[in-house]
Amino acid sequence: MGLLGRRTVGVIPGAATAEATRAYSRARGLDPGHYSDFRGRIKLSAIGLGTFPGAADDATDRAIADIVHKGLASGLNVVDTAAHYRYGRSLAAIAEGLRRALADGVDRKALWLMSKGGFVTFPGAMPADPKAYIEAEICAKGLGRREDCAGAHVLSPGHIRAQIEQSRVALGVETLDAFLVDQPEVQIPVAGKAALIDRLAAVFVALEEAVRDGAIAHYGVSSFQAFRVATDDAAFLSLASLMALARKAAKAVTGSERGHHFALIEMPFNAVMPEGFSRFNQITGEGAEASTLQAALALNLYTVASHGLFKGHLARQPVDILVQAMPGLANDARRALQFNRSTPGLGTTLVGLSTLAHLEDLLAVARMPLLSHSAYMALYHRTEN
Repeated sequence: MGLLGRRTVGVIPGAATAEATRAYSRARGLDPGHYSDFRGRIKLSAIGLGTFPGAADDATDRAIADIVHKGLASGLNVVDTAAHYRYGRSLAAIAEGLRRALADGVDRKALWLMSKGGFVTFPGAMPADPKAYIEAEICAKGLGRREDCAGAHVLSPGHIRAQIEQSRVALGVETLDAFLVDQPEVQIPVAGKAALIDRLAAVFVALEEAVRDGAIAHYGVSSFQAFRVATDDAAFLSLASLMALARKAAKAVTGSERGHHFALIEMPFNAVMPEGFSRFNQITGEGAEASTLQAALALNLYTVASHGLFKGHLARQPVDILVQAMPGLANDARRALQFNRSTPGLGTTLVGLSTLAHLEDLLAVARMPLLSHSAYMALYHRTEN
């Protein structure tokens, strides 16, 4: 029996489809540039809802549920979370917002729901002895070996399977549109890069199995450092190498390496962290040097930006170049989001919100046309000058 086993009674079936997401994008009255193409078929909003910020309390749960409800009803059809966010509480808050949106007529197949795994979900709060908790709840239960642990990060097939199931069940959905391995580079200082690659190879097999079983539709890697640093940095990961792991994993599961489901990456990107666009640290499938965004495009990988407002700093502190280039926008948050959504090759920018009032900034930008390519590139020329 696969990861899902029998269909769970009461869960929401389905996953994002081309037909439903296109209908959703046409019905919301937002600028056409607000939606990006995932693999040329599925329409995903260029601004998505992140669910990391906020205290682990009831008030934040209610706020996230309200934000997800209104955001999904208003044209933001991407929601990002992780099994460990807010000690697992973000999942339940999203589920409440999702139920309300569906009750209002939003189609589940018009939405993109993605979660991440790797960091341990400590239930409710940080335990007094995290190491003992991991030993008892993960190692002793056969979900991971001690050598798979790097602090509170456990990279093993068993742990990833468990976090897929935790995410899927808590959200109340039969299938996650995507599940990402979260910050695998944190394993490198503890175990070395060769060991990390071996662990990722095993985890990718588990992810291909999860696709086969209907628990997820796609998978990827989310990173804080690995895709932004120089190639000689210890934390660097090559997209082409990850693609090769995915092909091997698909062959192990299906017998063919051509049908792998490694489809997206996530990394920080904003006006003060532009390395994904400006640093040429990757190799494309044709062997040419490229930025991470360019290489992802060449490899047919969708790119998601985390830290769209740099943990709120870009909403409070002006970036002079953006102020000069976009004086007509109402505030710094909107200028920062307009910069990101106009970046060539960048699919969706995530913004973590825990206050409903801030959602209007996201929706206001979604109604605007993108910066022209020449206007966007001029921002980099101004920086150089």
